[in-house]
Amino acid sequence: MKIVSALLLVFLMGCSNGSSNKNYAADSSMAGMEIAEEAKISQIAPSSSPVEQEQKIIKTAHLAFETKDVEATHKKILQLASQYKGLVQSDNSGKDYNRIFKNVTVRIPSENFQQFVDGISEGVAYFDQKDISRQDVSEEFVDLEARLKAKRVLEERYLELLKKANNVKEMLEIELELSNIREEIEAKQGRLQYLQSQVSMSTVNVQFYKTTAETGITQSYGQKMKNAFQGGWNGISVFFLGVLYLWPLFLVAIIIIVVIRIFMKSRKKKH
Repeated sequence: MKIVSALLLVFLMGCSNGSSNKNYAADSSMAGMEIAEEAKISQIAPSSSPVEQEQKIIKTAHLAFETKDVEATHKKILQLASQYKGLVQSDNSGKDYNRIFKNVTVRIPSENFQQFVDGISEGVAYFDQKDISRQDVSEEFVDLEARLKAKRVLEERYLELLKKANNVKEMLEIELELSNIREEIEAKQGRLQYLQSQVSMSTVNVQFYKTTAETGITQSYGQKMKNAFQGGWNGISVFFLGVLYLWPLFLVAIIIIVVIRIFMKSRKKKH
């Protein structure tokens, strides 16, 4: 009976050793299953959005109009930006042939977007351009969040496998996969943060200008005639001055003509 008990104990210890040697293989198989599951989640994610999912809308506006007072309009826009907790991203000014202008870009909290645009529009009789767009990125949000969740699950699984690696080769292979997974996680996190920034803070580009009369178009007809006479006289003066510069050429031409006439007369007398 003791012999049978000893044999049974040896048999059980052998089974235990065999199962421990297969731990890494089993974990590797589970990692493969996680990869397949992650790919499955990635395919399903775009169409699986929660019923009560908050809409993610990126709002932008482009406004262009003429104003009677550029500085007053500029001051009004800055006051509205401060009132609605906006941030002036850029503020440029310049001058064209017959106008002065300013370009202002403001990042405004999305909940104050419409009030800010309405405040700027107040008192504007006509817009050269008024484009307001709303881009729904809710589906992209859901997709990125699902993919990010799957990548993080996969990262945890590979960290568990790294603890159970049997040799340096296995460790290097697992660390390479971890590096690739973490790069994808960082890329998706960066895209999510960018979208969130665009959703939470809307962008409003405003261009306004004033037409000026600082051109030669307002000259009287008499002034135009005077300018024309002066220009004509200046042209004649330049012409005669140019002729005077060419007097040696005229002298040479006259001498050549005289010589040719003398030569022709002498030939006629011989005949």
